[in-house]
Amino acid sequence: MQTNKNRWLIALSAIAIHLSIGAAYAYSVYQNPISSSLGWAGSQVAIAFTIMMALAGTSAAFFGKFVERNGPRKSAMVAAVLFGIGQAGSGIAIGMESLPLFLLTYGVFSGLGLGIGYISPVSTLVKWFPDRRGLATGMAVLGFGAGSLITAPVAASLIESIGITSTFYFLGICYFTLMMLGASYIAPPPEGWMPDSMKKDMASGKKVVKKDLQQLSAKEAVKTKRFWMLWSMMLINTTAGIMIISVASPMAQEVVGLTAAAAATMVGIMGVFNGGGRLGWAAASDYIGRPTVFLIFFSIQIVAFFTLPLTTNAILFTVLILLVVSCYGGGFSNLPAFVGDLFGTKQLGAIHGYLLTTWSLGGVFGPVLVTQIRERTESYIPVFYVFFALIVIAFLISIMLRYDIKKSEKEAQQAEHAVS
Repeated sequence: MQTNKNRWLIALSAIAIHLSIGAAYAYSVYQNPISSSLGWAGSQVAIAFTIMMALAGTSAAFFGKFVERNGPRKSAMVAAVLFGIGQAGSGIAIGMESLPLFLLTYGVFSGLGLGIGYISPVSTLVKWFPDRRGLATGMAVLGFGAGSLITAPVAASLIESIGITSTFYFLGICYFTLMMLGASYIAPPPEGWMPDSMKKDMASGKKVVKKDLQQLSAKEAVKTKRFWMLWSMMLINTTAGIMIISVASPMAQEVVGLTAAAAATMVGIMGVFNGGGRLGWAAASDYIGRPTVFLIFFSIQIVAFFTLPLTTNAILFTVLILLVVSCYGGGFSNLPAFVGDLFGTKQLGAIHGYLLTTWSLGGVFGPVLVTQIRERTESYIPVFYVFFALIVIAFLISIMLRYDIKKSEKEAQQAEHAVS
């Protein structure tokens, strides 16, 4: 543990790692070129992405303790190796025209690297930014959201100029290099470290450090009702966001009559709101608190899902969709800081990993729900009502969690006064 590290460079290192693994969301760029050049069915090519996303959340859960035990540097290096092999190895699979090898490399190896790489820097960032937990994790997760925005045009250009196989080789090496550079600088601060500005504010009485509710291990955390309340909130928020992302274009064309070009533009803007929401909502949470931010998320989405089936105005429809997507991104960026608030930093990475199982489940439930409802009713309108009901449930859970937190804080204050 070192004190001569610059915490903003630590944040930049985390962004480098998340920027690399976030490239996974640009997978759609590869689908048509792979199908047309190798003759594989679109559904076969899509399986690789499904495997990767399913493994991302589950590997984050299973390897959370590995990250805590081995530290952020070793964990990020393992992630770099796995993700690099997954991406570069996909080039070998394409060259050999082997679908099973492609599913193994892009699906399994990239998925494992994605999950481990996602949680590796997070607990370290929270410890380096005790005064700005939300902002710190928001910056890293913004990098994850921005990864696809950068990779998509670059990969598309490379495929045209050097071919699919060489594109995977080149980008795989780039991701590996960038992740290793980020991993080489990351290190946790000494126990109880605080920035000088925070120490001065505390000494002058300008700032009172809000203590974490508890310091729990991952095993202890999963036995609490707070964990499962937060897990349920994240599952519903994630499912709603991924549902919108998975069908945004056809939904907009059918419900409010957007043209294909206008819908494509909306999808592009959604990426900006997904990334911007991650940073904006996380930064705001440092001032208004994580429980309040989640209450705002669900309040916005209650209004959105109630209004969406009633509107025929394309602009209003687009605005509501963008707000839902920003709440989706904000949920991910606020989660690590919220975990620290509720359960402490003792095993934050492991607890965060368990909560990211909602990522995998939401990635399955969201698209399945919207597809099934659309096929059976031949309309997207019932989808909005189903998610309106789910968001109301999440809103009620968030109220209960907020009340439970306030109650615990009050009891802790009373206990402190009694001792003094």
